[in-house]
Amino acid sequence: MSATCEETVKLSDNVRKEIDDWLTRFPPEQKRSATLYALRMVQEENGWVSKPHMNAIAEYLEIAPVAVYEVATFYTMYDLEPKGKHKIGVCTNVSCQLCGSDKIVEHIKNKYQVGLNEVTKDGKYFFQEVECLGSCCGAPVVIVDDKHYKEKLTPEGLEKVLQELEG
Repeated sequence: MSATCEETVKLSDNVRKEIDDWLTRFPPEQKRSATLYALRMVQEENGWVSKPHMNAIAEYLEIAPVAVYEVATFYTMYDLEPKGKHKIGVCTNVSCQLCGSDKIVEHIKNKYQVGLNEVTKDGKYFFQEVECLGSCCGAPVVIVDDKHYKEKLTPEGLEKVLQELEG
């Protein structure tokens, strides 16, 4: 039986600087409180969060790696594997579904030949189902690369948003 080596990575100077700034908001013994932000910074810089990056965060924050794994695997906002160039989240919760998010989902499936939680063949888009985005009054709602698009979004409206991304 052979042992496998896991890649080791270092956090960039920029990520360490951002984490250090965030840590000023908490008592020194509460470094674990910066885990969410540290994961976000790594993801913004790399496009996703690898296990070696989680280990680097744990080492930097001086906490057990499992404490970082628990957070990273609990929240859907962290990508633990590479996704498409753009992430499109379609809210399928009750308010959005009653207002037509199912039409947006069908449009995605038909036009892009991809299901939810899949990447398009060209790698441009990762379409995912997300829980409530807190904008029920403007349902249905879609989030694209961390920007909310609401006000009764339609399949045609989604296409305009995606054209802007490429424009």
